Amino acid sequence: MSKVFFVTGASRGLGAEIVRAALERGHQVAATARDAAAVAKAYPEEPANLLALTADVTDPAQLRAAVEATVERFGRLDVVVNNAGYGLVGAVEEVSDEAARDLFEVNVFGVINTLKATLPVLRAQRSGHVLNLSSVGGFATAPGVGLYGATKFAVEALSEALQGELAPLGVRVTIVEPGGFRTDFLNPASLRTEPATIADYEAGAGPVRQSMGANDGKQAGDPVKAANAIIDVTEVAEPPLRLQLGADAIARIEAKLDLVRRELEQWKHVALATDL
Repeated sequence: MSKVFFVTGASRGLGAEIVRAALERGHQVAATARDAAAVAKAYPEEPANLLALTADVTDPAQLRAAVEATVERFGRLDVVVNNAGYGLVGAVEEVSDEAARDLFEVNVFGVINTLKATLPVLRAQRSGHVLNLSSVGGFATAPGVGLYGATKFAVEALSEALQGELAPLGVRVTIVEPGGFRTDFLNPASLRTEPATIADYEAGAGPVRQSMGANDGKQAGDPVKAANAIIDVTEVAEPPLRLQLGADAIARIEAKLDLVRRELEQWKHVALATDL
């Protein structure tokens, strides 16, 4: 059955591949970006089932207008894909207040703004599916990308709560946790690096800072396969709360789960000793 998708950050990277995969399967897509012209440029064939819209996720009014245009054009809204966002490299102390707040404004409040614009439609329909793009770094972060990881941890937290709030209304929620995929995420268009460095953090954050640029274009993940996996999960009756993508994501998440379990067992006696 054809569905109506609303995708943020749709002009490039994984967002663009999600749009293409949805269109190829016959779905209808409202593809948003800060400039609709960038979306139109990404899809020069101008398929009839594509609606290119300007919607900066930091602008609630633009998002509301985009949702209204989507419903007016397609009559409903079925799948919301919160994909817009960017990365930031820098040790926690190195990241300026301005850079940290800008990052949260897009990666966290941008998701909240999009949800507030789209959820009234899904609630009224008593159906729909929200996919929030997190990262393996939203489950197991690393030195040098702590602020980026913090934004994705926040997305995971609000998504877990959202699942419980929306499930009684027939709306599903899935957190997507990609590892490294060969998109433009590691180039300056999507990844920002704090210019100020502190020598003491060279051993901890330095290797990550150096590896980011070096790995651009060398990631193991295929974004076309990732996009199709994401569309697949919108077509099943019982989608998962979390969807990991990539062997590297699986390895990092399994390692984190093992660590949490070991420490839980090691310190459980302390936890239990604090009850009345």
